[in-house]
Amino acid sequence: MILGNETCRHIDTRGGMIAASVLGSGPPLLLLHGFPQTRAMWEPVAASLAASHTLVVPDLPGYGDSDAPADVEAASKRAMAASMIEAMNALGFDSFDLAGHDRGGRVAYRMALDHPERVKRLAVLDILPTYDYWAKMDRAFALKIYHWAFLAQPYPLPETLIGGEPDFWLEWTLKSWTASQSLDCYAAEAMATYRKNFTDPVRLKAMCDDYRAGATIDLDHDLASRAANQRIIAPTLVLWGANGIAQNAHTPLDVWGDWCNDLRGEAIQSGHFLPEENSAETGAALSRFFT
Repeated sequence: MILGNETCRHIDTRGGMIAASVLGSGPPLLLLHGFPQTRAMWEPVAASLAASHTLVVPDLPGYGDSDAPADVEAASKRAMAASMIEAMNALGFDSFDLAGHDRGGRVAYRMALDHPERVKRLAVLDILPTYDYWAKMDRAFALKIYHWAFLAQPYPLPETLIGGEPDFWLEWTLKSWTASQSLDCYAAEAMATYRKNFTDPVRLKAMCDDYRAGATIDLDHDLASRAANQRIIAPTLVLWGANGIAQNAHTPLDVWGDWCNDLRGEAIQSGHFLPEENSAETGAALSRFFT
């Protein structure tokens, strides 16, 4: 794996230590992973992107090798974004391109709203804004993303239930969000890091706190941004899986058009996990945008 220990830096921030792989050369591009994964999810597209960019690929707080947030407030996307800004500062990058998948996409668009001077271009993969997910939560969508409400339940309910069969819950989740309904797209090395999240009680709680923040603090931040008519000014690329999660709620570009000044996007032939299910299309779309 090129996103392994040999490329990993450990960067101290006020939110805790951030573990990040740094590789390639050229202008900086920050890649943020989602749930239930680690920075290893970017492995299938990292080599092609590193040919033209300096990649910074961290584990989000509470995932992989990064420190866990202290509480739900520290697990908010605003707090995570601030930690990523600190990490990029430590690496000498004042402004940078940014891509995020799933929860990392939520950190990414919050960063673009809170720190517009830092984010040159933004790509979000298979998400809608947190506000829009909750607003559109009808019967069909609730069944599709039941984990939003489940993981946000008070400690220790979801931790206890998942902790009883962590491998089963992880594999069920990873399979059910793919187009093929299988684990075939995931590399063995990546799966090992994903399993680590679920066998460590500290990380399991941190991931649930991530969703607890999504049901409370993150939603409040989105509501405040909407009330202030705050918009993302960075050129924005929206990618979604043709059989993914975002397209089940609404046409993604219609929704993101309410948030972004400069928007474009396309569907990728995949489920939710675009870089692993279809690295060729995903890597090509990101390369076109960030070049």
